[in-house]
Amino acid sequence: MARRPLSAVASLQAAYYAVTAAWAIFGYRSFEMVTGRKREPWLVKTVAMLMLAIAGSMAADVRRGDAAAARPLGIGSALAFGLVDVWYAGVRRRISRVYLLDAVVQLALIGAWAAPSRSGDSRTLAGAEGFEPSIS
Repeated sequence: MARRPLSAVASLQAAYYAVTAAWAIFGYRSFEMVTGRKREPWLVKTVAMLMLAIAGSMAADVRRGDAAAARPLGIGSALAFGLVDVWYAGVRRRISRVYLLDAVVQLALIGAWAAPSRSGDSRTLAGAEGFEPSIS
């Protein structure tokens, strides 16, 4: 049986966040070698713990069979991380430009969440069954 598209998106994002967060926490030295030296290691680890919380919540929604419930958190967190990446790596140049690669991943995740709604499945548009968009 094929996975529903929203389950696949939520699972992928949860896995990406969990792996990235675990790397920042447990492989901090190699994380810094790739992303650049940090002034505040505690802040990196705090963000990583929040990423784990996001990943856990999204994974729980998938396990419960309600991946649509993960959509607002998935889009919101990808948008937040992507904007920070672009602003501080691209515009302000305060962090390594390697974060622009993460911005691309975040944009792809947002696109993946939006893709099922383009297929006409109204449940994915609102993240809940029975939603029918109306134009007034």
